[in-house]
Amino acid sequence: MNVYTPGTLLTAVAALGLATTAQAEDFDVTGGQTNVLLDMATLSSAASLDMSSVSAEAIAPGDLGMNSVAFPITSSTTFSYDSGLTAFSGAIDHSGSVFFNGDTVEVGDFRIGFDATRVGGARSGFFVESTTGIAAILFDVENPTALTADDTGLSITSNLLVSSEFAGFLLNNGLASADLTGADVGDALVAAGIPAPGAIAGFSLIGLVGLRRRR
Repeated sequence: MNVYTPGTLLTAVAALGLATTAQAEDFDVTGGQTNVLLDMATLSSAASLDMSSVSAEAIAPGDLGMNSVAFPITSSTTFSYDSGLTAFSGAIDHSGSVFFNGDTVEVGDFRIGFDATRVGGARSGFFVESTTGIAAILFDVENPTALTADDTGLSITSNLLVSSEFAGFLLNNGLASADLTGADVGDALVAAGIPAPGAIAGFSLIGLVGLRRRR
């Protein structure tokens, strides 16, 4: 598998005093949710976007306050990581949509991925992509303000920066009068779960017992 070790992210991890030694075992994300708190005032004034509703899959309010929305992590997620997030691969998929401007604009079924070419400045290289409605990368994820990546799960707290792709969409559709690339328009909290310790071993043991019984 392709494994990424972005220097910018490692610097942020070290600054937070977290482990930076990769371990042989990978932890696979299997569930959880990502919470998003958007700066609605900025989106309304600078991008002419006013949130009107959310889909049934979305959770409102989320864990970041009354105006936040949470999106469940789905089984199509392929993200795995080492302790300290010093090595990782794959993407985190979500279900649920947010609608703006009388439900005429939709973004949703978000994917959090990584692209080494997006690392730079405050950008960590992670991005948030909408795969339904407006199918485009909406936000770059800023270097995390808090991060935990170990055998208890994955937690990342960070700001969301308008991507160059989304800024171009807003300009081309007359929703913004200025280039908003890099503007801080909200916060994100990834709270991802992994299989409980011993779960895989337990399943293996059950399979072995069943095999012995069949014999």
